[in-house]
Amino acid sequence: MEADMSPEMASQVLHMLTGGGSMESINTPLALRLIPLAQELEDNALVEQLLDHASKVASNDEERGWARFEALKVVDATLESYTRLAEEAEGIEGGQALTAAVHHYVALLYLADGRLEEARATAQRALQLRQMTEDKEGMSYGMALLMNIAKRQHDEDTAIAVGTERLELLISLKDEVGQMKALADLAHCQATIGEFGAARDLFNRSLDHAKGLESLSGQLVARWGLADLAEIEQDYESAMLVLSDSLHEFIAQNATAPAPLRQRIKDLTDLQNQPAGEEAKD
Repeated sequence: MEADMSPEMASQVLHMLTGGGSMESINTPLALRLIPLAQELEDNALVEQLLDHASKVASNDEERGWARFEALKVVDATLESYTRLAEEAEGIEGGQALTAAVHHYVALLYLADGRLEEARATAQRALQLRQMTEDKEGMSYGMALLMNIAKRQHDEDTAIAVGTERLELLISLKDEVGQMKALADLAHCQATIGEFGAARDLFNRSLDHAKGLESLSGQLVARWGLADLAEIEQDYESAMLVLSDSLHEFIAQNATAPAPLRQRIKDLTDLQNQPAGEEAKD
């Protein structure tokens, strides 16, 4: 929903598009795009109406597949239902985008279920399809998923390789937000394998992007990582200072700072105030 559109106005717009006989002029892609808005307004009857309409007016197998995919998500279908759709989508001529989307979703379900090998194979298939169609935005999502799976498998080499490729793609797309997140993800991977210098450089680059975007969450992620690195080196003063900078940004933007940030600063302050030698006893 648009930030400047009230729920009441959004409801009026939605029902203007779908009320009376207006629904008949809506094609499948538009009907499917309206479903999230209807869900946000908790209009379940309209969600069902849009799903039925999307399926009924679908002009080809691919559109019918998209309508079925959305319907499965609405009813919170079983994993087997999605894998069946993915198999069927493989046979649809020109349906690579649908097939990739379903495989990507299935990979997420496998990941949530802890089935990492299946998640990795399925995510790789989704990414392969998106590479075939040169869907660069989809590729960036696929690489992020594959990187996450590799990290869960403790395969940091693959995670770093995929993450680096993703960063290069996002740079070519001039996606500043994506670069900010990708740099932080890579920094975490480098820190995991003990490459603290590389991790620090990546966190600082992510922080630069976050500052330029005025992203409080991005700045917090980067500074939190820098604080982690400082604590590993037992440089608690630097850790406290970098987190304090994040707190000041929240205050400057009149935003509520997350409780974990305040707690961590307090813990570091208490640690700094401990009598000499007491820290070593802990």
